Amino acid sequence: MNQTTSNGPAKELKIRRAKSSDAEQIAALSGQLGYPATAAQIRKRMQGIKPDSQHAVFVAESAEDGVIGWVHVSRQPLLEVEIRAEVNGLVVAEGQRSLGAGARLLAAAEDWARKHGCKGMSVRSNVIRERAHQFYERRGYEHYKTQKSFRKPL
Repeated sequence: MNQTTSNGPAKELKIRRAKSSDAEQIAALSGQLGYPATAAQIRKRMQGIKPDSQHAVFVAESAEDGVIGWVHVSRQPLLEVEIRAEVNGLVVAEGQRSLGAGARLLAAAEDWARKHGCKGMSVRSNVIRERAHQFYERRGYEHYKTQKSFRKPL
């Protein structure tokens, strides 16, 4: 599928399932998102997010630049609401943002969620990521709650 950008001519952008061989580029992008990781760590984590009926990782691949973005989506069967999917992470490379890759990755995640019986999508985004908030709102997501997140090492 061709994508026309304001920065130049149409360029080929392919959205596909992530492979183990993408781990190095996924790790680099994770660092840009603020979550540094090695390729080995990413490969191990990719193996741990199985089965495919519960998780999917898609990448945006440019013929020129290789993997320029990724999204991880998972099915969330919950007691309190209908089954939904959650965007666990989405990042597009600096210099490639606002050119359509993120929207295409999000659409792939939403399609996967529909095919797996999800009735809605949710995403959490750090309060400092104003640009990301606008991105999601332009795609029909509404800010419905502000909360604090807590973490405890085990």
